[in-house]
Amino acid sequence: MTAILGGIVASVCFAVSSLCASVATREVGPATTLAGVMAFGLLLVLPPTVLLGDAGELSASTIGLMVIIGASNVIGLRIEYLALRRGKVGVVVPIVSTDGAIAAVIAVLVGLQLGVRTGVLLLVVGAGVVFAAASADPPDAVDTSPGLRSSVLALIAALLFGLNLYVTGHVGTEVSLVWVLLPARLVGSAAVALPLAVRGVPRPRGGVVALLALAGGAEVLGVVAYTVGARHELAVAAVLASQFAALTTLGAYFVFGERLDRSQVAGLVIVAVGVGLLAAGAA
Repeated sequence: MTAILGGIVASVCFAVSSLCASVATREVGPATTLAGVMAFGLLLVLPPTVLLGDAGELSASTIGLMVIIGASNVIGLRIEYLALRRGKVGVVVPIVSTDGAIAAVIAVLVGLQLGVRTGVLLLVVGAGVVFAAASADPPDAVDTSPGLRSSVLALIAALLFGLNLYVTGHVGTEVSLVWVLLPARLVGSAAVALPLAVRGVPRPRGGVVALLALAGGAEVLGVVAYTVGARHELAVAAVLASQFAALTTLGAYFVFGERLDRSQVAGLVIVAVGVGLLAAGAA
């Protein structure tokens, strides 16, 4: 039950964070959005780390895994925010949400036994991603620079987040929660927020700042919920956390008035059904 509740709470938090970030990135761009999310997250995480963190828990291998957590999260978010700036939230987020299935595949590759049913459902989710990504992105009035399509960017982000989910769940069973939360916020603040501040990039206006704060806080809470759930059953927590896609897509309908074509709707339905059946089977 803890794994199920952790995954559900994480999905809600990640949906809130994704929607807030998608609005912010269209206002100030992906780099500033990422910097703000990481900086606000660090403000929340640093005090409990200083007060409660026990450095004696950290071994060389654990620190190496924490570096992977930080790098994969920050790079994945940077790519996801770029995809959100270029494409539809209702397409980008469902593709990113396959990170739970990717984490399950990684677990299998390192020794977890996978049943035939689960393997088939992972293939179904993959087919849904292909359908969702098959249609052309809408004309981009914000960013007309050449580059990868938003669906391809979203898939790259999903791969990074899948790695992040697996490593986070693994590390979360070995060290206290504060050490799991710190790497991404520390790396993001040092590698993105600090350089932007040094360059004198204008600060976002009040409304955007509020969105960044909410996105950063929701992401931290989501990681907390997921890590607690993953301590009991990593696969269940990872797959349920990926259900944030449905919530985000619904939110995008009301926030952006997005409409999807038939192939995209079919792809998203396949993804939702596949991930839902995975979650049901894992539970």
